[in-house]
Amino acid sequence: MKKIAIIALATLLTGMVGCATNSVESMRGKDVSAVDMAPDMKQYTDKAPGVGQQMLIPRTFAGQPPLVPHTIAKYEPITIEENACLDCHISDDFKGKKMPKMGESHFMKVNGKEKVNMARYECTTCHVQQVDAPPLVENNFVGYMKK
Repeated sequence: MKKIAIIALATLLTGMVGCATNSVESMRGKDVSAVDMAPDMKQYTDKAPGVGQQMLIPRTFAGQPPLVPHTIAKYEPITIEENACLDCHISDDFKGKKMPKMGESHFMKVNGKEKVNMARYECTTCHVQQVDAPPLVENNFVGYMKK
């Protein structure tokens, strides 16, 4: 029993000494009590849907929901009664233009017919608009590349 108490005490002291010698620095600098300044407001991509040659944004990990490469300002709010995303993305063709169709997971069979699963109507829960901004911190992340 004494041996366990001595080991526990030694471990505790080692941890305390280790914490005392390491300094922790916040991302905004050492003074964590300084006033936190809000970052500059970034603009979302303002390209209108279907205008020009919009490229799909590559996914960075397997299973990632597609990102929205155009503005959605005029299509909000998205409600169960009104969802302008469905106007274009219910199929892969809209007024002769190729659009990405909603994934099969967004549909369900009702009386033998395929319909949109309205439990998934709130598109922006998973599919988000992109801001053209540099990363907040330096990183060496390499995303998933679909082959």
